[in-house]
Amino acid sequence: SALVVRHAEPGTPQRVADALAGTGVAVVNAGDGSRAHPTQALLDLLTIRERKGTIKGLTVAIVGDVLHSRVARSNLHALLTLGAKVRFVGPPTLVPREFAAMGAELFYNLEEGVRDADVIMMLRIQRERMNGKYFSSLYEYSRLYCLSVEALQRADPEVIILHPGPMNRGVEISSTVADGPYSVIMDQVTNGVAVRMAALYVLVGRRRQEASEDDTS
Repeated sequence: SALVVRHAEPGTPQRVADALAGTGVAVVNAGDGSRAHPTQALLDLLTIRERKGTIKGLTVAIVGDVLHSRVARSNLHALLTLGAKVRFVGPPTLVPREFAAMGAELFYNLEEGVRDADVIMMLRIQRERMNGKYFSSLYEYSRLYCLSVEALQRADPEVIILHPGPMNRGVEISSTVADGPYSVIMDQVTNGVAVRMAALYVLVGRRRQEASEDDTS
């Protein structure tokens, strides 16, 4: 059996896994606060690899509310492990300098941050996790950090665009870009089903199959 845990408090899935240690119940982290979202990172990696053939050597720009994003953190660790360069792009209040110590390059100008990037991943503003004022208005944010066709021209000519969803069209990404030829957002959705099925199979299905084979041997 498996328990899928999604919780606002960081570290909750690990605490649940510790409490269930030895019971045979697998615990899947489906997102804990702003700490981690492992399966989202896995499906993002699969989507990138399908289109680019490899992860190593790519420049990936992750743009938006990095401070409150578990997707950004999980992708940072995964991408760096596989040899990519990772840029965090956004206003200084949402991309604090501490992230540089984790291996990310920090940019506060959108056009500079996406320059020559092979992959651009847009993030939504995590208002449900904000406890303060991080920018003056949505209008100002969208004017400076919304991925438009003009900003996209700074990226690599074969760039691909990702977004973990849900999207705020016109805030962090224009509809023209979201629905355009460089977008692989629908591929992410499709791959999300496959990746999560695979995770459950590895954690539950394969274990059950191996146990059944042991009983009949």
